[in-house]
Amino acid sequence: MQAEITIPPTAAGRPQGCTNFKLRQLLRRVGQHYDAEMAKCGLKTTQYSLLAHVFKLGPIRPGDLAAEMKMDASTLTRNLRPLVDAGWVTLEAGTDARSRLVHITDAGRDKRAEAQRCWKVAQLSLNDLLGVERVLALHTLADECLELLSPVSELDHGE
Repeated sequence: MQAEITIPPTAAGRPQGCTNFKLRQLLRRVGQHYDAEMAKCGLKTTQYSLLAHVFKLGPIRPGDLAAEMKMDASTLTRNLRPLVDAGWVTLEAGTDARSRLVHITDAGRDKRAEAQRCWKVAQLSLNDLLGVERVLALHTLADECLELLSPVSELDHGE
């Protein structure tokens, strides 16, 4: 039986405590949940996400991949290195001498498929732990907040 979602009353209707701290706590717990399952196939959650994006979007320029994943280029480069070293992705020459393209290898496709099964177990067990209604509400709230908190660079400061 799922618990009903309730919003506790607060002093003067305002949130108590630090929102950033609460979100970081939640992210750590959710991350631990997924990481425990992903460890069974030898990947970190971030590595699975990268493999899945390269599988879906590749071959792709590293800068475009970073933009799609909403991360900076240096973080992407650092996170790609173990995947390249494992032989799951390659960085190959692009259309000109200066450009590169990220490709998924056959071994990477196999690893992604294995990891996808682990990810699905993590997702379904999280749905069971939290309840599907709560997960759907969390997704909706996260999407709405992301839209409202678009990066500063996207905001128009001229008006």
